[in-house]
Amino acid sequence: MYRKGLIKTLRNKPEGWRLLSGIWSPFYIQLRMLPSHPSLMNEIGILLGERIKNYGNRVLGIAMAGVPIATAIALNHNMPLCYTRKLAGVKSVEALEKYAGQYGEHSLVEGEMEDGDRFVAVDDIVTKFDSKLVAIKQLELEAEKRKKKVTCTDVAVVIDRQQGAAEVAEQHGITLHSLIKFRDAMEWIRDEMNASEYEIIKDYLNHPEKYQDEEKRKELLSNISLE
Repeated sequence: MYRKGLIKTLRNKPEGWRLLSGIWSPFYIQLRMLPSHPSLMNEIGILLGERIKNYGNRVLGIAMAGVPIATAIALNHNMPLCYTRKLAGVKSVEALEKYAGQYGEHSLVEGEMEDGDRFVAVDDIVTKFDSKLVAIKQLELEAEKRKKKVTCTDVAVVIDRQQGAAEVAEQHGITLHSLIKFRDAMEWIRDEMNASEYEIIKDYLNHPEKYQDEEKRKELLSNISLE
């Protein structure tokens, strides 16, 4: 993924990235491009499916990036697939409940479900877990509307950024499964990275709060060389 440019670092964008969660990051994981690399996506579908196939009988692709990954799992492991609809402006469970109250006739989840189904929600990456809680709530509301009793107590992602998501999941009674834990996997690509690039990311993963103040961040980054 690093070699194919699906994982970008300060070498690609020296000013870094502001993530949807609001935090600044010295790296950016862009797995929305996975479908452009079918052999890689297929391999991920095989491996991630192996991790989760005993935790449910259906997969729930989280729109948008999670849908092709969930499809790869479904095809490789013969697990039926449902997927959430992308809802513009809905970024919290509270916003979702308001949306559902206003547009109750719209499907929140596409695909078939039956009583007793155990879903595993699938997405590309996880940072703070908020979007996963929204997806699970979408499933619950849709199941309620269809008068079906289903559960979803497991979430699977390709990459866990290791920034607190597993702890949040546990607080909600959900188990987070990941194919790759980013901090650990940094060692796999260390020899392909610039030394400064590696050290900044490693330090950030251990102390992300140090980099959230703009002035302090500029000072920390001022003396590094990414050539």
